[in-house]
Amino acid sequence: MDNRQEEYEPHARALLPILVFLVLYLGFGIYFTYVHPLDGQMGFYVMSTVVAFGFALVVAFLQNRELNFDEKVHICAQGIGDDNITIMMFIFLMAGAFSGIASEAGAVESTANLLLNIVPGQFAIPGIFIIACLISMSMGTSVGTITVLVPIAASVASTGNFSLPLCVGTVVSGAMFGDNLSFISDTTIAATKTQGVQMKDKFRSNLHIALPAAGVTFVVLIGNAIAGGAAELGHYNYNFWLALPYFAVLIMALFGMNVFVVLSIGIGLFFVNGMITGHLAFADAFTSMGTGTTGMFETMIVTILVSAISALMEVHGGFSAILKFIRTHAHGKRGGMFGIGFLTAFMDIATANNTVAIVVAAPIAKTISEEYEIPPERTASLLDTFACIAQGIIPYGAQLLIAANLANISSISIMKYLYYPYLLLICVLISIVFGKKHN
Repeated sequence: MDNRQEEYEPHARALLPILVFLVLYLGFGIYFTYVHPLDGQMGFYVMSTVVAFGFALVVAFLQNRELNFDEKVHICAQGIGDDNITIMMFIFLMAGAFSGIASEAGAVESTANLLLNIVPGQFAIPGIFIIACLISMSMGTSVGTITVLVPIAASVASTGNFSLPLCVGTVVSGAMFGDNLSFISDTTIAATKTQGVQMKDKFRSNLHIALPAAGVTFVVLIGNAIAGGAAELGHYNYNFWLALPYFAVLIMALFGMNVFVVLSIGIGLFFVNGMITGHLAFADAFTSMGTGTTGMFETMIVTILVSAISALMEVHGGFSAILKFIRTHAHGKRGGMFGIGFLTAFMDIATANNTVAIVVAAPIAKTISEEYEIPPERTASLLDTFACIAQGIIPYGAQLLIAANLANISSISIMKYLYYPYLLLICVLISIVFGKKHN
């Protein structure tokens, strides 16, 4: 493994670009959320992450006057041109095309409706949790899952005399479980590719933590279901052939097939099945794939900017400064893992975006991982898990804001029913403290 960070003298001031980003993004977010809200806009999305990171990159270029402008550009190019960053970009494009054509074909609704027809009314709440888990794992997006299922959860709450925040929180919990484990989620892509590991290895590492948390969540929800009434779920229309590609993608991913092959087959199945069933026009198929890839552009631009900033910060001694701090305050492998977890959660709380948090924290986490001999798949798991925990509970994150808006309730009211993220935090802390030494 490359250990370039050992060559540079630690300089805490090299971390100034990240501070500039946090002040701009978090400052504007707080201002437009709580001080001067804008109608129809979420406060934390007024200041674009691309703009905030753009200012941070300018600051990074202004530092370290021992290097001239051309040398700094070369350093940025090396960071952006890393093999894993390039692969990550290609996967983002493929995942966008997959999401776009699936959405155009109406596959998400068909999959959700198919599963809802199986769930008994008495166990509507735990059933919705399982459905949210499966759909999010198949789609690779928690926000998309929440958008589809929250209206259904609201109906379940009304007909079954359940708490509306409980039902909405159940959807968010399941969506975060699936997003955390999905092979085509942008968080998984970012976590694995920045650490240079296979998705199936990160999945196995994650599963030991996420499955117990999901199991306990399911038991708690069964208790809530028994204490409540029986919801009238009715019959939901679905098309099995439109749901089939999602299940096929999920199965192929679980068997460890190459993600490019999995996504290619998924896109092909949606194209063929959508055309055969009449839910997808030939021209619309290509338009939707273009729309899906366009939706990934901001994530890709942020990745490019963060890669450039990180490369400059490393050369300026920023990573060495973080490593020095961790060496002082954390001892051994467990201390290193706590450092990675805290760093990732902090970045997510600051940016309100789990993918951005992972991309920012990943190069520093890799440095810590190499220093403390933490297996890279474990590091990838920690990145994704702690980002998932933070993103799943912050009331100003996209997940809770969208869920609250769809259900016409406050995001704060949902927080106490987010059983899975809280249990996931407990499970990951237990795994760090009491896990085997080689983990």
